[in-house]
Amino acid sequence: MRSCGKRSRVVDHRSIASDSRGINLNPIHTLYYVAPCCFVFLCVPWMIVEFPLLKQTSSFHFDYFIFGTNSLCAFALNLAVFLIVGKTSALTMNVAGVVKDWILIAFSWSVIKDAITAINLFGYAIAFLGVAYYNHSKLQALKEKEAQKAQEDEETGSLLMAERDGFEKKDEENR
Repeated sequence: MRSCGKRSRVVDHRSIASDSRGINLNPIHTLYYVAPCCFVFLCVPWMIVEFPLLKQTSSFHFDYFIFGTNSLCAFALNLAVFLIVGKTSALTMNVAGVVKDWILIAFSWSVIKDAITAINLFGYAIAFLGVAYYNHSKLQALKEKEAQKAQEDEETGSLLMAERDGFEKKDEENR
């Protein structure tokens, strides 16, 4: 569920910041419009699910420093997502998310000594193959694009050479 929400958020960021309708928002302006909506939509479940539990516990104390630093981190994360998606694509952001998950899993296995089963390893292998295929296809597309550009440059250069030769002949005939 969290993964679907994260993927849709990345796609939403890309569509909001795009200029397909003549609107081009930079990351700060996009956050300016998206953040209040996120706040409203997150307050409703918080009031229903978490607030009653907080009221029941007498040890609840609002810590402004913790709240402020968490808010700053969330803002920085959203800004980074907007900047990365604006420069690359939503798919690249999702692949980077998979790599981030691997790093977290490796950390939990090595430092926290979390257990990893054979099914986990099989899933990681499939994810690794998917990322490898993505990188391979991206590299192939880049090579094709460069080859096509080189061919177009070569054709343009030969046309310019032929045109220049034609002008030189006319200059010699006119002399």
